[in-house]
Amino acid sequence: MGRVLAQAIGVKNQDREIIETVISNATENEVRNLSTYIQALATIGNIAPLLGLLGTVVGMIKAFMVIQQMGGKVNAAVLAVGIWEAMLTTALGLCVALPTMVAHSYLIARIDKYEAKLEDGSVTFLTAVLKKE
Repeated sequence: MGRVLAQAIGVKNQDREIIETVISNATENEVRNLSTYIQALATIGNIAPLLGLLGTVVGMIKAFMVIQQMGGKVNAAVLAVGIWEAMLTTALGLCVALPTMVAHSYLIARIDKYEAKLEDGSVTFLTAVLKKE
């Protein structure tokens, strides 16, 4: 808020439109700075389950290759390696994605609240400056 208002105070003697433009630009810059790594977090959260699914498919392919190589006469112990790999990669993908998506949602909500506070403060500032005129 201080950085936004500092810029607004610098142009407080200008027209209302100029003050509003400066405040809007300063607010957008603050929100952009807060949002710098948010998209990366969303990308990680979206890609992690897909990588887990890819591992699942690879593990199942390995299990079916073993079945083919052994002519269909396979015991569970032989298949366990491929199935274990498939389930492990799925679990790891979800273990990465779930907390990442929770963190992403939380941070987006915090940024939205911060932006609302900046806008409220800007309105208060504009009201105070324009009353003096």
